[in-house]
Amino acid sequence: MPPRVALRSVVPKFPIEPPVEPMLAKLADALPQGDAFLYEPKWDGFRAIVFRDRADDVYIQSRDLRPLDRYFPELHEALSAKLPAGSVIDGEIVIVGPRGLDFDALQLRLHPAASRVAKLAQATPAAFVAFDVLAVAGDSVMERPQTERRTQLEELLKGTLSPVYLTPMTRDRGIAAQWLQQFEGAGLDGVIAKPVDATYQPGKRTMLKVKHVRTADCVVAGFRWHKSGKDTVGSLLLGLYDDGGLLHHVGVTSAFTMVKRKELAQELEPLRTDAATHHPWRDWAEADGSGGRMPGGQSRWSAGKDLSWEPLRIERVCEVKYDHLQGDRFRHAAVFLRWRSDKPPAACRYDQLEVTTPFELAQVFGA
Repeated sequence: MPPRVALRSVVPKFPIEPPVEPMLAKLADALPQGDAFLYEPKWDGFRAIVFRDRADDVYIQSRDLRPLDRYFPELHEALSAKLPAGSVIDGEIVIVGPRGLDFDALQLRLHPAASRVAKLAQATPAAFVAFDVLAVAGDSVMERPQTERRTQLEELLKGTLSPVYLTPMTRDRGIAAQWLQQFEGAGLDGVIAKPVDATYQPGKRTMLKVKHVRTADCVVAGFRWHKSGKDTVGSLLLGLYDDGGLLHHVGVTSAFTMVKRKELAQELEPLRTDAATHHPWRDWAEADGSGGRMPGGQSRWSAGKDLSWEPLRIERVCEVKYDHLQGDRFRHAAVFLRWRSDKPPAACRYDQLEVTTPFELAQVFGA
């Protein structure tokens, strides 16, 4: 009979083993009434859950459950040094530029070359803004209410300095309403409302997010086919004119039913005739130096997706709903509202858009 072999127990590396789906928020039209919510600014960056073991190791997980460490080496070192051992913290990776949060600079970090990432880490270092905690001192706190987790997070990060920050929080709806108006000028894009008694529920939309909503009249300068085939429109390509008369690609609108997509394909078909001949985007290229955005063109971020597009004669205008601008384009996909047959394309200019009053990011943390 062979000798008995003792089974070695496997000790988990982190208090909660990754990956963990982040808790999510659903869109609301207005801040909720009552005193059953905590309010926090909505940061515009890369969602990240940071796992800190009892030694010196850190693992940074993205919203889509992938590792982010290699893209933010300066944060990996800082989080290892500043976060308490045995903690798991939910937050947002951001980069601060001259005009507030800079999402474009964040996207540049997703580069395959480590040398390029290291250079960017020196030129535009990232920061981590914490807003929830999943584990403390090696134990999970996910089943504890939001208010208790907030108190524990404040204790964990007491005295922590840049580049690790604690997001502001208030239980005063009036203050949250002020944040909604003021903080946009620093690059934030709304307010999150968290139920005070809610546990941390991975992948569930248990929170509410209130974002800025505006409308704009845009040129419909082209479209992309839907993945189902070339009888169905996938998205409309939107444009706005600058003061020099250049038509910029500012974003897309794509939330249509399948019935509407087929109707659009038929409705737009006549505008395809001779559309490319005098189209303002016909000669665009990614690095042409014009400052504009090419509507179709591959990049390392497109992951092989078909970004080919069909030009349309510059004749149609639609009204869309959008949240805010990132540079000279819409930060997220716009929502189609209606056609504007009463509006000429030349009237679709940047100067119709609401100008956001600048706000110092330091004052956001001071809140």
